[in-house]
Amino acid sequence: MKKMLMGAAALAMTAGSAIADGHAITVGYFLEWPMPFQAAKVAGEYDEALGVPVNWVSFDTGTAMSAAMASGDVQISVSQGVPPFVVATSAGQDLQIIDVAVSYSDNDNCVVNSALEIDADSAGELAGKKVAVPLGTAAHYGFLKQMDHFGVPLDSLSVVDMAPAEGQAALAQGSVDMACGWGGALRRMKESGNVLLTGAEKEELGILVFDVTSAPSAFVAENPDMVSAFLEVTAAANARWADGNPADMLAAIAEDAGMSEVDAQGSLSTFIFPTVEDQLSGKWLGGGAQEFMKGVADVFVAAGSIDAAKASYADNVNVEPLGAVSN
Repeated sequence: MKKMLMGAAALAMTAGSAIADGHAITVGYFLEWPMPFQAAKVAGEYDEALGVPVNWVSFDTGTAMSAAMASGDVQISVSQGVPPFVVATSAGQDLQIIDVAVSYSDNDNCVVNSALEIDADSAGELAGKKVAVPLGTAAHYGFLKQMDHFGVPLDSLSVVDMAPAEGQAALAQGSVDMACGWGGALRRMKESGNVLLTGAEKEELGILVFDVTSAPSAFVAENPDMVSAFLEVTAAANARWADGNPADMLAAIAEDAGMSEVDAQGSLSTFIFPTVEDQLSGKWLGGGAQEFMKGVADVFVAAGSIDAAKASYADNVNVEPLGAVSN
């Protein structure tokens, strides 16, 4: 992965200059991951605010988003998990966090096949079992922290790299004993099993789960007004949603996410969308996110998932575009 990211760096560095000529930009997002920005997306508000056409492409994992930004195919990624962001930047990719997209402790977890009858009190019985995990993602980080909490040695498990939808299918078929993921895939996983820890219990262990909006540093530097305009549309959509969850927004969000309104509302009810002011506070981009990223990186190093952590991830957070929105 490190070799791929460094090899693509030259392409990523040129991504910003093409935008200055008024060309379309491409933004990555997730299906079955309903968020208020999608109502603005459907209404064409981003195209209008940015002054260029905005193309949208869906991804299965945040690691795929990193690769697309490295190649220059994607300029902005909405709701990229912090762990895949940390993996990419630790490997040398020059990305920056430009806002906190969503916090969702209850919408990212691991599910144990119900046939095993394993719960938090008997988690040690997972030793020797097969687990589907989307490596380098928030779900991977949560899996590592949970196994550490329960004292289950990683080398006692057979871990296979699967996107959440693939892991869900494998869990339902009984070909894996536990699967980790988020969103619609997690909701379907729960039809085949149970979680070991609730969102609140994970937070007590320091397992924070939040996503960010990210972009290549060169793109942000060359297009500051465009980036601020993008974040302003997102913030306005979040504010409209917070003001009573309007039915017209829900319909647009659900359709764009490829979900029923009931399922979309169920997911949205577990999401928190911090305000611009909250995002700029010490809890988030004012220092908390930087500290959390260092912790994630150290866990991945200890688990052998990445070679080394950066001394600091402060340079991978850019609050100037969001600060312009606040002002």
